[in-house]
Amino acid sequence: MAGTKIQELTLEEVMSDRFGRYSKSIIQERALPDIRDGLKPVQRRILFAMNKDGNTYDKPFRKSAKAVGNVMGNFHPHGDSSIYEALNRMSQDWKVREPLVEMHGNNGSMDGDPPAAMRYTEARLSKIAGEMLKDIDKDTVDMVLNFDDTEYEPTVLPAKFPNLLVNGATGISAGYATDIPPHNLGEVIDALIYLLGHPNADLDQLMQFVKGPDFPTGGILQGLDGIKKAYETGRGRVVVRSRTAIETLRGNKSLIRVSEIPYEVNKAALVKRIDELRLLKKVDGISEVRDESDRDGLSIAIELKRDVDAHGILNYLFKNTDLQVTYNFNMVAINHRRPEHVSLKTILSAYLEHQQDVIARRTKFDLDKALKRQHIVEGLIKALSILDEVIKTIRASKNRKDARDNLMSAYDFSEAQADAIVALQLYRLTNTDVTALEAEAAELAKAIDSYQRILADPKELNKVLRQELREINKTYRNDRRTEIQAEITPLTISTEVMVPDEDVVVLVSRDGYLKRSGVRSYNASDPEDNGLKEDDYPIFTEKLSTLNHLYMFTNKGNLIYRPVHEITDARWKETGEHISQTIGLADDEQIIATYAFEDLKAPGEFLIATDDGYVKRTEFKSLLPGRTYKSRAIVYEKLKHPEAHVVDVTYLAKPEETSILLMSKLGLALRYDLAEVPVNGARTTGVRSMNLGDGDQVVDLQLVTDADTVSLITQRGAFKKMAAKEISVTTRARKGVQVLHALKSKPHEVVDFIKLADATAALEVITDRRRMHDILPAEHPLNNRYSNGSFVIDTESEGVPEILRLKPTILTLS
Repeated sequence: MAGTKIQELTLEEVMSDRFGRYSKSIIQERALPDIRDGLKPVQRRILFAMNKDGNTYDKPFRKSAKAVGNVMGNFHPHGDSSIYEALNRMSQDWKVREPLVEMHGNNGSMDGDPPAAMRYTEARLSKIAGEMLKDIDKDTVDMVLNFDDTEYEPTVLPAKFPNLLVNGATGISAGYATDIPPHNLGEVIDALIYLLGHPNADLDQLMQFVKGPDFPTGGILQGLDGIKKAYETGRGRVVVRSRTAIETLRGNKSLIRVSEIPYEVNKAALVKRIDELRLLKKVDGISEVRDESDRDGLSIAIELKRDVDAHGILNYLFKNTDLQVTYNFNMVAINHRRPEHVSLKTILSAYLEHQQDVIARRTKFDLDKALKRQHIVEGLIKALSILDEVIKTIRASKNRKDARDNLMSAYDFSEAQADAIVALQLYRLTNTDVTALEAEAAELAKAIDSYQRILADPKELNKVLRQELREINKTYRNDRRTEIQAEITPLTISTEVMVPDEDVVVLVSRDGYLKRSGVRSYNASDPEDNGLKEDDYPIFTEKLSTLNHLYMFTNKGNLIYRPVHEITDARWKETGEHISQTIGLADDEQIIATYAFEDLKAPGEFLIATDDGYVKRTEFKSLLPGRTYKSRAIVYEKLKHPEAHVVDVTYLAKPEETSILLMSKLGLALRYDLAEVPVNGARTTGVRSMNLGDGDQVVDLQLVTDADTVSLITQRGAFKKMAAKEISVTTRARKGVQVLHALKSKPHEVVDFIKLADATAALEVITDRRRMHDILPAEHPLNNRYSNGSFVIDTESEGVPEILRLKPTILTLS
């Protein structure tokens, strides 16, 4: 088309420009409050429109829909729901410290209930909102045209009280968010009056007056350092906790009574969360949770069972529910058309500056008005003093305009004075009226002198400001609701509070299944009927307390930690959970050792040996669980090669004067003092345990003395029993001595070996086909070092031996 100008711009330029304009718009015109009146544009428009419409505190309520329609049609061309939402929030006394709108009808609740539709509710400005708009008709603030240029709206309200701090603000815009908590009106005004007299006051001096936020919902605020940091930088973190009391009930029972909850916490969701913890038995001891709130105030009753630690449960609830929350200050406001992180002093100073400007502009307006009136009063007094001549002149004139012109030329009246004389009514020409005019003239002269002094002297202006602040303080001041405590109380929760101390039977299987069963369930079942698959078997079955801790070591160097109370509670006949449901294990990974501890302060260490010839000792305290223990295993042994395995993990409660005995697959044995093994950290490999030849590997490790007897099993099914003293104590990392007789054809290889702690105990061999074969060592003689023992297993029918262990005894519980 002719005359069309096409611009070639890059997408980057277009996006940058458009998004920049959009961001500027929502930062300045939507989401962030002005530092002077503490209002966002929609709030300012609502207050202005309702005031303009006469919808004030001293008049009857009107439908909210009328106010919303007014605002939308004249000033705020956006959705009615956002306007009604803003109107509604300004009326909610649990959200704002001093409500600016009074509402009849359902305006929502602390339970997060939505307000009734705007056609049902009625609203009007509150008395204190009138102070926000006071003197707006005296040219105190800049007015701009509305969106369709049909009428004017204010860019800021006169705001005769410091609304930004008193009612706080929340909002999110592009690149900026704001979170300013509500404060106590009296405290903020005290600080303003002090700052007016001491412009160089520092934060500590101001904080003598503004102690901290004062939430409409009360509560206890902890962390003076966080408050001070926030008032200094605009950012800070504090803790807000509910106000609670512990009441004693009959029968040794108690009750936690919550009378105040943290700011902006949904009460119904809080009660539901506490009840969920009770139902899920996350904390033991809560019998019932009730919301007993009524017109007299908030009240949540948490009834506890007999003889429980009420303080411990309360601490648990503080930590795990919104009975205690962290509040993050993020004090961002629009200051001189720019978003800024503002300090307490910046907010107070900006407010004082705004008030000084408002008073100056109001005084100028009143002065101009008084000067105009003074001029007219002077003219009227002059006219009454020459009344006969004035009447004569008026009677001789043709019309009103001629009369005005004649008065001006004959008696030197100004146009304004002449107009006022011509408009004068006859009854005003009495003697009393002259007296009244002279009194008015004297009053005007006095007022004009006062206005001129205020405008000429900043001290006089500040005197007016101080007086006005005191009047607001006197009228609206009320007591602080939030208690401030200097320190954040640490929350220590003992496991005993969360978990009932119960006896359970814990089972861990070779393939990684684990469960805990109640003693009743165990006693009511056949111990052998444990729910495991045919080819799986238990490696750990013990009666423990739910307060105990379980350490499970795998052959791949991973340690899995579980508090006993977190293990799946299942009947004895059920399989339980597989560890890989929470922690991923390799396909060939197996649990080789399991230990239970009463607490995580055990004094000892673990002795760890690998099949590729490494050994180390690691202290218990180096293997404490971290925060991610539920989803990630702890590395307790860093394996040198991918195909290497841990063959033994032995817990040593205290260092023993004993020796280590190692045996290798090819029939070599090495014995040396435990003291030769150094203590290493968790993520280490350790030191050389044995000098292995090609194709050889360590099969197991045992702690022995000269008095001990050891037994071994070979891959050909031969069993051998020998005295430990047959293997002399030497030093670490040697090749060792032969404990099998070398055969040219089908030589024996050691599969596993074990120390015989009790000569009468039975042993169990587990084959690669998961077949169990019992051996009674007492029926076998002691062999010398070079013997291959005697055959006890038919490998063709039963499979190749893999593990030699003490035969588990059946757990009997009373």
